[in-house]
Amino acid sequence: MMHAQLVSIPTLETDDRESMYRLLEHHFSGITPTTFTSDLAGKNWVLLIKNKTGQLKGFSTLQLYDVTVKGEVFSVVYSGDTIVDPTAWSSATLPRAWIQAINQLRHPDKRLFWLLISSGFRTYRLLPTFWQTFYPRYDQPTPESMQQLMDYLAQQQFGSAYDQKTGIVRFAQPQKLSPILGTVPLERQSDPHIHFFEQVNPAHAQGDELVCLTEICPDNLTAAGRRMWFSRSLAA
Repeated sequence: MMHAQLVSIPTLETDDRESMYRLLEHHFSGITPTTFTSDLAGKNWVLLIKNKTGQLKGFSTLQLYDVTVKGEVFSVVYSGDTIVDPTAWSSATLPRAWIQAINQLRHPDKRLFWLLISSGFRTYRLLPTFWQTFYPRYDQPTPESMQQLMDYLAQQQFGSAYDQKTGIVRFAQPQKLSPILGTVPLERQSDPHIHFFEQVNPAHAQGDELVCLTEICPDNLTAAGRRMWFSRSLAA
């Protein structure tokens, strides 16, 4: 049995910080205390996923902020370091808690967009699982307005590390998934979403990150997303 807790970064306990670093270091190469601390410093929230004994099994850092584009003020949530230990893959606690956290934190009068970068197919696969409309995707081109917004947010967030032509962020010190997490299982290789992800991000195994964008609102949820949205399992 897993449980989730939404914690503001300033109140994050030292023991949890250390557990987060160990979990990330175990599943990624290229992790250093400096890069980990830097990611945390740029975020304002973190979701902690723990088992019944209190052992950390996953987490996701979040940056929630407002931007003004063409006179419209809206909110953006950017996902930073995110990992779930393979022993907890059968649990839906992280996506459920993530959706609940955003529902809890979002401003009711502002549109909200999720800026996601992905070097792993499992992260990208969250988009079609929970959201009806998202970009980029295999079955339709990205509308110009969404592409412009995606480019603007990515350039603002990542600067010269973002390649607008490819939609890829290439960090100077990339974090690379371990083979067990980055390799697509045989039974999932026919999934068109995963096939698309590997096509548009061919160097994902080297840490290249694909920039993605979706609008977070009830009307954009899939049936699975609605179940998560209306769940009440998040502790704060």
